[in-house]
Amino acid sequence: MSILTAETLGLSFGAFDLFKGISVTIANDSKIGLIGPNGIGKTSLLLILAAINQPTEGKVFLARGRRLGYLRQEAIDTFADRSHTVYEEMQTVFENLFADQERLHEMEARMAEGEYTEELLEEYGRRQESFSQAGGYDMDVRIQQTLEGLGLGKKAWDMPLSHLSGGQKTRALLARLLLEKPDLLMLDEPTNHLDIEAVEWLEHTLSEWQGAILIVSHDRFFMDNVVNTIWEMSRAGIETYTGGYSSYLLQRQERWEFAQRVYEEEKTRLLNEVDFIQRNWVRASSHARALGKLRRLTRDLAVVENYGVQALRSGKKWSEYDADTIRGTERPMDVIDAIRAVNAIAPPTHRPHRIKPRLGADLVSGTIVMRARDATIGFPGHVLFTVRDLELRRGECAALIGPNGSGKTTFLRTMLAQLEPLAGEVQLGSSLQVGYFAQAHEQLDPSLTVIEELTRHKMMDPGPARGHLAQYLFQEDDVFKPVSALSGGERARLALAILALEGSNFLVLDEPTNHLDIPAQEALQEVLEDFTGTILLVSHDRYLIDRLASQVWELRGGRLDVFKGTYREFVLRRAALNTSGSRMRQVLAPARPLFKMDSRQAKKKAESLALVEGRIHEKESEIQRLYSAIQQAGEKQAHDKLNQLSWQLAEAQAALEQYMSEWEKLAT
Repeated sequence: MSILTAETLGLSFGAFDLFKGISVTIANDSKIGLIGPNGIGKTSLLLILAAINQPTEGKVFLARGRRLGYLRQEAIDTFADRSHTVYEEMQTVFENLFADQERLHEMEARMAEGEYTEELLEEYGRRQESFSQAGGYDMDVRIQQTLEGLGLGKKAWDMPLSHLSGGQKTRALLARLLLEKPDLLMLDEPTNHLDIEAVEWLEHTLSEWQGAILIVSHDRFFMDNVVNTIWEMSRAGIETYTGGYSSYLLQRQERWEFAQRVYEEEKTRLLNEVDFIQRNWVRASSHARALGKLRRLTRDLAVVENYGVQALRSGKKWSEYDADTIRGTERPMDVIDAIRAVNAIAPPTHRPHRIKPRLGADLVSGTIVMRARDATIGFPGHVLFTVRDLELRRGECAALIGPNGSGKTTFLRTMLAQLEPLAGEVQLGSSLQVGYFAQAHEQLDPSLTVIEELTRHKMMDPGPARGHLAQYLFQEDDVFKPVSALSGGERARLALAILALEGSNFLVLDEPTNHLDIPAQEALQEVLEDFTGTILLVSHDRYLIDRLASQVWELRGGRLDVFKGTYREFVLRRAALNTSGSRMRQVLAPARPLFKMDSRQAKKKAESLALVEGRIHEKESEIQRLYSAIQQAGEKQAHDKLNQLSWQLAEAQAALEQYMSEWEKLAT
């Protein structure tokens, strides 16, 4: 059954059609990711589906009795009472339950005073069961878990809504939506104001969501973990793909290949028809057959013009097409016009990348690109973190991750000698040509035009400069825009255009995909995958990190830890450690014992605990060694060794589980 249905939606601004003819259906359990280039109309479509804006044409139907919740991309204050604190605002979601709770308390007070009538007890039992089934006994737990999961900790609970920043306001609105549990949840870029921990919490929450979801997001990793359907929006409408983002990529490639094959076969068939018509048009004996083929060709070309060349394979009867398609085909085309029309049928284009940079390293760097030893990073009087031993080698890609404010950008500036380490050493290797992509693009001069800024970094004639900028969508008069007037995405594209000219062999990238839409992210990813130099990447784009990084540097708890492996391997390793750690933490505070042990029993139990804890630590150390050995065997492609180590790892993990179970029994 469908929650929402839209029929032939269109949105126009004067003579300009932003989109038209969009028909979609959202089922009860749909988890849909809506993607497409910036400016295609994704947010406008969501606003129409949410009944906030009206379409120029078409209709939207929401099933009777179903509730819809919508989170805008940028926070718009929809709080009914801005004097509420954050926590009070979350409690408004459960107003009915709080009223039911008050009635239960009143009835409990009456019973406490000795009123035990059959009617009262029956009503109390009925109300209590209804209250419990509606989640009345875990309201506060749900509120606290949701706020903390989205990064609004206890310090924010008592803040008035009017004091919240834009990012905090968006998180509060999202928290309220999640607590309301609408039947259809529509989210426009929900991860924009969340750190990685909050994004991961939201991923888990939405993956278990009991209802329908429609999400617009540029976070490809997030889409992979949450949605089971992709809607790709383009000027032609919306095309549907099953599965997450990675599955969409495979299906998209298959559809492109099929479209190319159909194009080649159908164009060959149409050219053969044209050839027959040309050869037999003037012959009296075969003129009738040529005329019949020309009539069919006229209709085929009308289908191609309206629906594309693939429609010729649809098997659709001519009578099933609409009047606009049929109009004008009663009379066959002129032969010359038919020949021109067939030759003009364009091939299906692969998804055009909005950015097509080419990054090439002019020099070969030394083997050691960067090294840090016993370094302390920060500012005088304020230590951010320490680095014990760090090394980046030629051809590697390291991803530097960590919470906002942990010191990632400060480390980059220290590495580039813009800041001094507070202690220890941070050194770059030899023969390096460093290309630095700054998050805020401070290197751009706001007083210059786009073309002036480009030629400031590398002298070029106007023709080649404009040709280079055209690859980054700076066309015609766009090259004369002042840098100060560029949007965030345009500044990012200009910075990439400059970076492509520098011939760097060591790329230092600080949030390179910020403000880029998914097509641009894909293009940048392809270029970086082909780059032969070394990359140090600071990014919240986990999909990009997973595709590029050969090691992960994590900033947490005042230190930088190194993990050798991909981002997915890093996440799995962290999850394994967190699982065992959380189990130990849960048992560390057991319930109060029902009886007291004598000193002999207590001593024996303590010794057993110490013995099992020692085995746990030994097994955890062994697992860490095996992970390192597996990584090395993988790099050397030692498949026999890799298989042997994998069995050893499985045995060690099974033993660790057994020791953990023993520890839990002893600790409780």
